[in-house]
Amino acid sequence: MVFSKTVGWQHKSIPAGIAAIQKLGVEQGFEVDSTKNSELFNEENLKQYSAIIFLSTTLNVLDSKQEAAFERYIQAGGGFVGVHAAADTEYDWGWYTKLVGAQFRSHPKGTPEADFIVTDKNFGATEFFTDSVWHRSDEIYNYNKLNPDVHVVMTVDESTYDGGTNGDYHPFAWYHEFDGGRAFYTGAGHTDETFSEDLFLKHLLGGINYAIGKNEVLDYSKATTQIPPDVDRFTKKQLSVGEFFEPTEMAVLPNNDVLIAQRRGQIALYSDATQEQKEIASLDVYYKTLNTKGVNAEEGLMGLQKDPDFATNNWILSLLLPYRR
Repeated sequence: MVFSKTVGWQHKSIPAGIAAIQKLGVEQGFEVDSTKNSELFNEENLKQYSAIIFLSTTLNVLDSKQEAAFERYIQAGGGFVGVHAAADTEYDWGWYTKLVGAQFRSHPKGTPEADFIVTDKNFGATEFFTDSVWHRSDEIYNYNKLNPDVHVVMTVDESTYDGGTNGDYHPFAWYHEFDGGRAFYTGAGHTDETFSEDLFLKHLLGGINYAIGKNEVLDYSKATTQIPPDVDRFTKKQLSVGEFFEPTEMAVLPNNDVLIAQRRGQIALYSDATQEQKEIASLDVYYKTLNTKGVNAEEGLMGLQKDPDFATNNWILSLLLPYRR
């Protein structure tokens, strides 16, 4: 499945990319579906695909339930291919950043010519290169948060163009096994012309074949991510009102009692049994201002949480923000 939803920049080459991948499918004997519909990221639909291709997607393209469904797909043994702006996608989803292998940071103006260095010819996306240098033009991304666990098969020589910021080691294409599945990424694919390049199409096909792997039936018994429940499954019940003064955090105890921290040091307990609230402790904390009119202090009791072993030790951990001269 080729997924090309964009929330930010939309690459004009996406239709050419879809057409090229469909042509590869006809030639190589695999079926290709294409969509911008993120609602198709559900378990029932995803399980029919051997690989999911993010074709120059941008920004937040999936909601929390769709993200969970995609995580479960990979954990079940699915494959992922990221093309170009797939690295410009889902910046707040740490799992995805590790899957794709990096985050987009910037790029120089235009599509400069540069030397792309094949660092590993023992991989399907690079084994056909007869030369270790692939000289071509493209929009060349600089990256943040490069995953150190990926296996890099191609880098770009920053000395051959202006605007590189990754330095002497600038990965451009890589693959890795991740969270039960397989992932391949290439930074190429910005222009329509890219999808007519014979070498690029072989490069992309090699990555797709890696993501497909042995094309085994997905095993969802290996999936660990849970699908979030629907919002309408929850009901809201107001437990207490009008009894707080600058509350900062609460901790729900195993018996459903609730501890509430307040900035000026008070700790209150809401009893699930009696449905009443009372102050049970008062810590001597600094919470005043330095006599600055209109300025509220930020010091005091900032929060509390139950110890991970609370059931046996009954410990409560508190966070105090002290005043410093």
